[in-house]
Amino acid sequence: MFFIKSFRPLLVAAFLTFLYGCSDAGYLPYAPHALAPAQLQSLVADASSRYNVPVALTNAVVMAESAGNPSAISSTGAQGLMQLMPGTAQAYHVANPFDPVANVDGGTHYLHDLLVRYNNNVELAVAAYNAGPGAVDSYHGIPPYAETRAYVSRVVSAFRSY
Repeated sequence: MFFIKSFRPLLVAAFLTFLYGCSDAGYLPYAPHALAPAQLQSLVADASSRYNVPVALTNAVVMAESAGNPSAISSTGAQGLMQLMPGTAQAYHVANPFDPVANVDGGTHYLHDLLVRYNNNVELAVAAYNAGPGAVDSYHGIPPYAETRAYVSRVVSAFRSY
């Protein structure tokens, strides 16, 4: 019994590696790791430049979604720094949502597409990032969900304060 307990973390890591595989960066879900602030800012700046999204907006979304934790998983199944849902990750060719480079690239690309869809209306794009474009479209604006309204307020405030 002692033998199994002492090797439990290794067994869990081996199982997760088998189950999810590793990205080129070697990130696994549930694995404790963090990015240096400079590395995170570099990823955000690169993706923001590539998709013509304000760096401050991408950064505000990352902080609101995961507080910079590349291993974050929500109760609804959103994953990684920008909390991509599996369908969104697949649509934006993010094979491993726990790979910070891929996650920020896919999330920023999605944010760009939402800004285009909503004519650069940051509030609507951010609401759609949180609640989905279907909800924004059906309500013809920010949905009346308390979580989404608080999220939009938090992200837009952070975006404007950068």
